[in-house]
Amino acid sequence: MVARAQASTSDVSVLLDPEILLLPEFITILNHVVRLDYDWLLIASSRNASDFPFHLDTDAKHWLSDKDKQIRIKKLQEFLAATSQLRNCEEKMILAWNNGEFPLHKGVLPPFLFRNGLHKRWIINEALSSDYRFVFDASLIISNFYHDDFQHGSYQSVEATSTPDFYRSWETSGNVHLAAQYGSLFFHEASYSSMVKLFRCDGQYLFVNTAEDIIYPFQSPKAISIRKGGGSRLARSQKIMKCVTVCKSQVKLKECSVKNQLNLSTLPSLPFSQESLLSERSDQNKTIVLAVAGYSYKDMLMSWVCRLRHLKISNFLVCALDQETYEFSVLQGLPVFKDSLAPSNISFDDCHFGTNCFQSVTKVKSRIVVQILKMGYNVLLTDVDIYWFKNPLPLVSSFGPAVLVAQSDEYNVKGPINLPRRLNSGFYYAHSDISTIKALEKVVKHAASSNLSEQPSFYDTLCGEGGSNRVGNDRCLEPETNLTVQFLNRDLFPNGAYGGLWEEKNVTASCLSKGCYILHNNWINGRRKKLERQVLSGLWDYDTSTRMCMQNWLSNNPTSYF
Repeated sequence: MVARAQASTSDVSVLLDPEILLLPEFITILNHVVRLDYDWLLIASSRNASDFPFHLDTDAKHWLSDKDKQIRIKKLQEFLAATSQLRNCEEKMILAWNNGEFPLHKGVLPPFLFRNGLHKRWIINEALSSDYRFVFDASLIISNFYHDDFQHGSYQSVEATSTPDFYRSWETSGNVHLAAQYGSLFFHEASYSSMVKLFRCDGQYLFVNTAEDIIYPFQSPKAISIRKGGGSRLARSQKIMKCVTVCKSQVKLKECSVKNQLNLSTLPSLPFSQESLLSERSDQNKTIVLAVAGYSYKDMLMSWVCRLRHLKISNFLVCALDQETYEFSVLQGLPVFKDSLAPSNISFDDCHFGTNCFQSVTKVKSRIVVQILKMGYNVLLTDVDIYWFKNPLPLVSSFGPAVLVAQSDEYNVKGPINLPRRLNSGFYYAHSDISTIKALEKVVKHAASSNLSEQPSFYDTLCGEGGSNRVGNDRCLEPETNLTVQFLNRDLFPNGAYGGLWEEKNVTASCLSKGCYILHNNWINGRRKKLERQVLSGLWDYDTSTRMCMQNWLSNNPTSYF
């Protein structure tokens, strides 16, 4: 949300929780703040008005008492100040900033996860330490509040049921690791005490450093002097001094620490087992989408993940081929397990088709798939260089048991698509049944004794050497296990050499006109060439600089990735 706000053309952006109610003077205050000639960040903590006795009229324009008498805004403000406390240690707060010359901070954004309550405080700490902006606290003059009842409504219910407790705990485990990598995520009392406060006294807005007893008249100094020591000691009129003293007494500070929010002793330890992740991530049909990736393809992995998240596909699992990929995936909040038997000599740049590295890596995939099938889960195995236009699961799972559904690697537009060595082992769907498991065990055994990649073993084992088990133009039948191999329609599941799709000026439009479910970025040698082709085509959903999913990010920045 912050990234979208900063990319907008608005002069001012405001981020607040949906439960917070703002009173009208907020806009008045913003109209004053925008006059500052220095980039700024405003924060305002929210009040918990648990015994709020007023309600809105039917038009939601006026506040009424319990006797339906109209209440003035000033009385509401006085009630809130007298009966509620600022909750500086809570995540419910308002952030507002101008979209000016400087960014909010110079930190690298960690992948903050579901309901961990750290993001706003992290932004404030980074903004203060970066010194790019004038950061000030307007909690005492921006009347805003929330009610405990708001937290028990439909919003909370949807949020609580949409993600299992295990998944939230697993994400929290990842965030514990973030503290070590990105520095302290704690927001201490010192941060608030050193922050300039915005007060209103005698009809004037004043910035006050309450720790050092310094007043900065709002209208006179440049904002830069506010940060560097401009201003005057409390030697103003007695009326203003008295007002500031009263305001200072209302500032109640306490330490805000992540340790107060997370019970670290109850967090599950990493790594999670393959079994536990499968039970939590599979869908109602016990189906899992499996991606196998090494560190050289970490960015492509994340673009693939971003795309699945955009399609609202959550039953995916990542198998990491190395420790670096495992740690990266944990920090990105991905459900990941590490293959302990993966090859150790995985090259960063030289692991493309035909290399020894490629041959070793591909043989991992079928072995992992067989493991998962034996646990009772169906598997859609997919390479991360495949772009998903829409969810293929309903279609590929509809062929039924004892049918392996696979992409064809044939590039000729006309003719059979099940010709020798044209089964692509980078995208296939396997049911958890006896025929499929036995057939894939044969593939694993064949590949283990071959000096080629896994892909020829798939075809030679299931379709027979030279295609002896072919049936028609788009199927094979493995006689010993009675497994049918169904090659997928290439208009719907095109490979990288079919129809010249990657060479089209608008790859997305060309694919969508065919009804594509996916498009494979294969039939090209070299990791960088593959990456360039996918990025420059616009089929990319991950911003490496912010480590965030950015839909249509490349539409305006096609070359910024490089």
